[in-house]
Amino acid sequence: MSGARRIRLSALAERDLEEIANWTALNFGAAQAERYMETLALAVEALTHGPNATGAKQRDELAPGVLTLHAARRGKGARHFIVFRAHEGHVEVLRVLHDSMEPAKHLPNINA
Repeated sequence: MSGARRIRLSALAERDLEEIANWTALNFGAAQAERYMETLALAVEALTHGPNATGAKQRDELAPGVLTLHAARRGKGARHFIVFRAHEGHVEVLRVLHDSMEPAKHLPNINA
Protein backbone atom coordinates (compact mmCIF):
# COMPACT_ATOMS: atom_id res chain seq x y z
CA MET A 1 0.00 0.00 0.00
CA SER A 2 1.25 3.47 -0.81
CA GLY A 3 1.67 6.10 1.88
CA ALA A 4 -1.20 8.04 3.35
CA ARG A 5 -2.35 11.03 1.34
CA ARG A 6 -2.45 14.52 2.80
CA ILE A 7 -5.84 16.20 3.06
CA ARG A 8 -6.44 19.69 1.64
CA LEU A 9 -9.71 21.45 2.39
CA SER A 10 -11.03 23.96 -0.10
CA ALA A 11 -12.23 27.30 1.25
CA LEU A 12 -15.80 26.12 0.60
CA ALA A 13 -15.23 22.90 2.56
CA GLU A 14 -13.78 24.85 5.48
CA ARG A 15 -16.82 27.13 5.42
CA ASP A 16 -19.13 24.11 5.23
CA LEU A 17 -17.57 22.60 8.36
CA GLU A 18 -17.80 25.88 10.24
CA GLU A 19 -21.47 26.28 9.29
CA ILE A 20 -22.24 22.67 10.25
CA ALA A 21 -20.63 23.17 13.67
CA ASN A 22 -22.47 26.44 14.26
CA TRP A 23 -25.85 25.07 13.15
CA THR A 24 -25.47 21.92 15.23
CA ALA A 25 -24.46 23.89 18.33
CA LEU A 26 -27.38 26.28 17.90
CA ASN A 27 -29.94 23.51 17.40
CA PHE A 28 -28.55 20.66 19.54
CA GLY A 29 -26.01 22.21 21.92
CA ALA A 30 -22.25 22.54 22.08
CA ALA A 31 -21.64 18.98 23.30
CA GLN A 32 -23.55 17.47 20.39
CA ALA A 33 -21.77 19.78 17.96
CA GLU A 34 -18.43 18.59 19.30
CA ARG A 35 -19.42 14.92 18.93
CA TYR A 36 -20.72 15.48 15.42
CA MET A 37 -17.59 17.32 14.35
CA GLU A 38 -15.52 14.41 15.68
CA THR A 39 -17.54 12.10 13.42
CA LEU A 40 -16.91 14.38 10.45
CA ALA A 41 -13.20 14.50 11.34
CA LEU A 42 -13.08 10.68 11.25
CA ALA A 43 -14.59 10.74 7.77
CA VAL A 44 -12.04 13.30 6.59
CA GLU A 45 -9.27 11.21 8.14
CA ALA A 46 -10.51 8.17 6.16
CA LEU A 47 -9.70 10.13 3.01
CA THR A 48 -5.99 9.56 3.63
CA HIS A 49 -6.70 6.31 1.73
CA GLY A 50 -7.86 8.34 -1.26
CA PRO A 51 -10.30 6.59 -3.59
CA ASN A 52 -9.72 3.37 -1.62
CA ALA A 53 -11.37 4.81 1.51
CA THR A 54 -14.08 2.43 2.64
CA GLY A 55 -17.38 3.66 1.25
CA ALA A 56 -15.93 6.07 -1.34
CA LYS A 57 -18.04 6.25 -4.49
CA GLN A 58 -16.92 7.43 -7.90
CA ARG A 59 -19.20 10.27 -9.09
CA ASP A 60 -18.12 10.95 -12.65
CA GLU A 61 -21.63 12.21 -13.42
CA LEU A 62 -20.68 15.29 -11.37
CA ALA A 63 -17.27 15.73 -13.00
CA PRO A 64 -14.41 13.42 -13.96
CA GLY A 65 -12.48 12.20 -10.95
CA VAL A 66 -14.99 13.35 -8.33
CA LEU A 67 -15.84 10.99 -5.47
CA THR A 68 -18.08 11.13 -2.42
CA LEU A 69 -17.83 9.57 1.02
CA HIS A 70 -20.70 9.51 3.49
CA ALA A 71 -19.58 10.80 6.89
CA ALA A 72 -21.17 8.09 9.08
CA ARG A 73 -18.29 6.33 10.88
CA ARG A 74 -17.80 3.68 13.55
CA GLY A 75 -21.51 3.23 14.20
CA LYS A 76 -22.11 6.96 14.55
CA GLY A 77 -24.77 8.39 12.28
CA ALA A 78 -24.22 11.43 10.12
CA ARG A 79 -26.30 13.39 7.64
CA HIS A 80 -23.40 14.75 5.60
CA PHE A 81 -21.12 13.51 2.87
CA ILE A 82 -17.76 14.66 1.61
CA VAL A 83 -17.14 15.54 -2.03
CA PHE A 84 -13.50 15.10 -3.00
CA ARG A 85 -10.89 14.44 -5.64
CA ALA A 86 -7.88 12.20 -5.14
CA HIS A 87 -4.58 13.48 -6.51
CA GLU A 88 -1.09 12.05 -6.41
CA GLY A 89 -0.06 12.43 -2.77
CA HIS A 90 -3.10 14.36 -1.55
CA VAL A 91 -6.88 14.50 -1.44
CA GLU A 92 -8.75 17.71 -2.18
CA VAL A 93 -11.97 18.07 -0.19
CA LEU A 94 -14.26 20.18 -2.35
CA ARG A 95 -17.38 20.36 -0.15
CA VAL A 96 -19.08 18.84 2.90
CA LEU A 97 -22.78 18.66 2.05
CA HIS A 98 -25.95 17.55 3.80
CA ASP A 99 -27.34 14.35 2.34
CA SER A 100 -30.52 16.18 1.28
CA MET A 101 -28.50 18.50 -0.99
CA GLU A 102 -28.04 17.89 -4.70
CA PRO A 103 -24.25 17.89 -5.18
CA ALA A 104 -24.31 19.25 -8.74
CA LYS A 105 -26.00 22.43 -7.49
CA HIS A 106 -23.28 23.06 -4.90
CA LEU A 107 -20.13 22.45 -6.91
CA PRO A 108 -19.42 25.65 -8.81
CA ASN A 109 -16.57 25.55 -11.28
CA ILE A 110 -15.94 21.87 -10.54
CA ASN A 111 -14.22 21.37 -13.88
CA ALA A 112 -11.89 24.30 -13.30
